[in-house]
Amino acid sequence: MSLQTPMQQTHSLKARQEALRYMPGGVNSPVRALKSVGGMPLFIRKAKGSTLTDVDGNRFTDFCLSWGVCILGHAHPDVNKAIREALARGTSYGIPSLPETELARLINFHFPAMEKVRMVSSGTEAVMSAIRLARGFTNRDLIVKFDGCYHGHADHLLVSAGSGVARLHAASSAGVPEAVTAATISLPFNDPDAVIRLFREKGDAIAALIVEPVPANMGVVLPRDGFLPLLRELTARHGALLVFDEVITGFRVALGGVQGETGIVPDLTTLGKIMGGGFPAAAFGGKAEIMDLLAPDGPVYQAGTLSGNPVAMSAGIATLNTLAHGDYYLRLQEKAAGFFTALAAVAAGKNMSLNHAGSMFTLFMTPKPPASFDDVKMTDTVRFANFFRHMFAQGYYLSPSPFEANFLSGAHSARRLSQFLRAVKDFAG
Repeated sequence: MSLQTPMQQTHSLKARQEALRYMPGGVNSPVRALKSVGGMPLFIRKAKGSTLTDVDGNRFTDFCLSWGVCILGHAHPDVNKAIREALARGTSYGIPSLPETELARLINFHFPAMEKVRMVSSGTEAVMSAIRLARGFTNRDLIVKFDGCYHGHADHLLVSAGSGVARLHAASSAGVPEAVTAATISLPFNDPDAVIRLFREKGDAIAALIVEPVPANMGVVLPRDGFLPLLRELTARHGALLVFDEVITGFRVALGGVQGETGIVPDLTTLGKIMGGGFPAAAFGGKAEIMDLLAPDGPVYQAGTLSGNPVAMSAGIATLNTLAHGDYYLRLQEKAAGFFTALAAVAAGKNMSLNHAGSMFTLFMTPKPPASFDDVKMTDTVRFANFFRHMFAQGYYLSPSPFEANFLSGAHSARRLSQFLRAVKDFAG
């Protein structure tokens, strides 16, 4: 089916009815239900390059890319080859394998601050473990985060979170006791005075400050000049750990993440998404003296049956090697820069604004680019839903929430990017 053919949804409707019988909301992650944009979930049959094909044969150019995972595009041949070879050797061992060490070595090469690495299966697990480790290292309890920054769905971090819980309040979820979130303090992002005041009052009790160095879970929001260095200075002065959650920005904003671009060295880093090559894989790591507190060497416990899964490790190795090979990454960044310049021009004066970093972006329905969660919440959510449906009808699949990022890959063609810009211009009027 071509993109110009009227959309058929017969099989999708049947698939949704069946899914609703067996799964809450018919999905395994809430935003996929497309409730915030008034749509119906896609049921995908296959994906290749930058194209999704659903069970009805409708094709969409994908700007969600599995929420940022597929920086090479879907089903990249180098990654597929590595997966097939790994599958032939078995899918899970439950004991060490060489790909675990090789991927850890590559992560350390691109993120030198991650002197030692522990593999896990999800970004949520990576952050949860890093926070436990920070508390164990400092013997303190308080955790500081920022409004609109989402660090996974662990109870103690579901406070003023972004992503799919951006519209919820208080603990951001039912079922989370106040006692669990009592040791988590959330501050406005890009507000240096609030951070300074908190550290002046409670600095000696703070175990860690965690931040998305470029938030992407309330949409892309850029840190103001001096904000990240301030966080580094305050945490170091008060003996707290600085944790960079680079689950999204790692290998996306730059090969070495935001820390590689800025030169700011965190104590701990969490990674996910791209590093798994499309498989459930994530990692946390940092200074050796901190990481060595993990079991079996230290008293901080963390474990996982599928941690370091050999297929996921092989997919991650192939992905990072492809990204770092030749001028692949440079060409992706150049493509993104040209596209964002053109998109900003289309949005100018249309009550739309663009924030972008590396190859990720958010087109906000606001007159000026947001700099905080409060700014983000001023977005016109009804207009965004109309925009999403307009682009969907033209054959483009965007992240289905006004509070999320979109992504480019090496597989997006210049022709489709140009057509995307025309579709945005048609909507903006």
